[in-house]
Amino acid sequence: MMITRRVFDQFFYFRMALLLAAIVIYGFSHTVDGSLIHPINPPPAIFYVHASVFASWVVLLIVQTGLARSNNVALHRRLGWFGIFLGGVIPVLGVSTAITSQQEATSHLFFAISLNDMILFTIAFWLAIYWRKKPEYHKRLMLIATCCLMGAAIARFPEVPGIPWAYGGVDLLILLGALRDVVVSRKVHVVFRYALPCVIAGQVFALYLATDPSPVWAALLQIVFK
Repeated sequence: MMITRRVFDQFFYFRMALLLAAIVIYGFSHTVDGSLIHPINPPPAIFYVHASVFASWVVLLIVQTGLARSNNVALHRRLGWFGIFLGGVIPVLGVSTAITSQQEATSHLFFAISLNDMILFTIAFWLAIYWRKKPEYHKRLMLIATCCLMGAAIARFPEVPGIPWAYGGVDLLILLGALRDVVVSRKVHVVFRYALPCVIAGQVFALYLATDPSPVWAALLQIVFK
């Protein structure tokens, strides 16, 4: 039992950052060549900016979790300012890219999905910044924020049949954090207890809007995409 607890405790968040990076690489490896590297028609420039910022966030998460584990607090905090900049840019860029993408595809079906992911990321990210001096809150919220960005990568897995299953993958990643708490401290941290139900509720609502839009949502889409 002690060995299992040590495996889950030591370098857990650093290992999770590596896992999330692997998910991004594997997922987008199936589409990046045709969409960005060798596209038939050059995509809008914002697609390249979005890919660069998204990749930078994942790399920064790996670096920051590594610094936190090695107790290099000073450098972790200095890089944190760059993280605040990236975290502030990601929602704006994500929504802008989603709007551009849907206009290019002349379909509004998945705008609700993209918008939900950005909202969930933004809430978790700014709560993490608010509680940056409480490491047990901060690191869990940063993990949750990044997990909320994984839906796009998981949805590109050939083995994943659709968005609901991709969302299931996101929830499973967050559950790994809760499982770590159970193994190490025998209870789930309050961050996971509140965050996971909220994430699932947002996902369910987004899927509802994407598949059976209400008149209000349809009117909003008309305004956004006119």
